[in-house]
Amino acid sequence: MRAHTIRAGLAALAAALGLGLLGTGCSTAAEDRAGVVVTTNILGDITQRIVGDQAEVTVLMGAGTDPHSFGISARQAAGIESAALLVYNGLGLEEGVLRHVEAAAGTGTPTLEVGAGIDPLPYTSDAMAGEPDPHFWTDPARVATAVGLIADQVTERVPGVDPEAVRANSEAYLAELDELDAWMTQRFAGIPDERRSLVTNHHVFGYLADRYAFDVVGAVIPSGTTLASPSAADLESLAGAIRESGVPAIFVDAEQPDRLARVLAEETGLHVDVVPLFSESLSAPGGGAETYLDLMRSNTEAIVTGLR
Repeated sequence: MRAHTIRAGLAALAAALGLGLLGTGCSTAAEDRAGVVVTTNILGDITQRIVGDQAEVTVLMGAGTDPHSFGISARQAAGIESAALLVYNGLGLEEGVLRHVEAAAGTGTPTLEVGAGIDPLPYTSDAMAGEPDPHFWTDPARVATAVGLIADQVTERVPGVDPEAVRANSEAYLAELDELDAWMTQRFAGIPDERRSLVTNHHVFGYLADRYAFDVVGAVIPSGTTLASPSAADLESLAGAIRESGVPAIFVDAEQPDRLARVLAEETGLHVDVVPLFSESLSAPGGGAETYLDLMRSNTEAIVTGLR
């Protein structure tokens, strides 16, 4: 179990123990707290599957939104502070929301940083090498770990939930994640070894590459955040790597401008497709990635098609 409090001594102890829950203060009495608030819509969908009809789940991030840059309203910030549980990705993903998470923890809101508990991988190249990569959801096995973390905290922290119902919801969802993982393994198996290379708009698929044996050649934005910018030298270096490896496609976020990726594709002097993926946000209804499972299936098909 992960726990932090606002008291300096306990916070230091929690940090030393590597715990990830923030906040056990008493600004709002536990019995007055209600519902679950989730920062990103990907985690929101996962959490809703776990909670079911046992409690209200409020998701802060709208469809098609960049998690690195999205912000919240004053009303949303106030809602966080009265939640029975605040679930956030962490590891630096929600750059514009972290101060609100910390403020909620300071008023006693129980807060779960999911990314800290899924055995995070480090970035392996470019500006953020060695820092923890927050994009764990591209690996369904780590999402399965996240399900357990969230379910445990929902049953412990949210008043009125039926633990058996939450457990049943979680087990049903875990079975679907197992099916997804097996299906992705089978679909990716058809890609020849010499084509199992990824170039993306920024470093977002490290976990997928690690699980399914892909090589990450590079990223248009050589960083784990969309708030960074590539230099001319960065683009020239990546173009050379693409020419050398013969990568047939550059994968970009469907919700982000692809101008730089298209410039890079032209710079290589080769025929390189620019293929959209749903990398960091669910789509609006009808967009093809309305749930986490839909997002992963859509991306898998796009990667298989792009690399074949």
